[in-house]
Amino acid sequence: MSRDLVSGLFTTLQNNEMVRNRECIYPASKLIANILRVLQRHGYIGAFEYIEDGRGGKFKIQLLGRINRASPIRPRYDVKKNDYDEWEKRYLPSRDIGILIISTNKGILSHHEAKKMNIGGKLLGYVY
Repeated sequence: MSRDLVSGLFTTLQNNEMVRNRECIYPASKLIANILRVLQRHGYIGAFEYIEDGRGGKFKIQLLGRINRASPIRPRYDVKKNDYDEWEKRYLPSRDIGILIISTNKGILSHHEAKKMNIGGKLLGYVY
């Protein structure tokens, strides 16, 4: 079974926030763990913990009610270090609201962190 884990994560987070659940469970992977760390650093989710289930594990994610929209970006566009403003205008509702999640050679970062480090990467999704 082929499945896009990033799309599934954003859909799960948004759906659970809409029905005001306090937590949700999602299958674990390294990519998902890194995305969750970025969301936690920016205050969109609370703590998350790894639960071993004998089949690859799961993450139990604490929701804070701060996600209005979470969506993957398909196809995963390349973004240059000077083009973040254009992508912000395209996907985020306002200049200082929300984050773009970027896969870089330094790991998974928000676009704010990537701007400070002056590096580009591939767009994975956005949250606001």
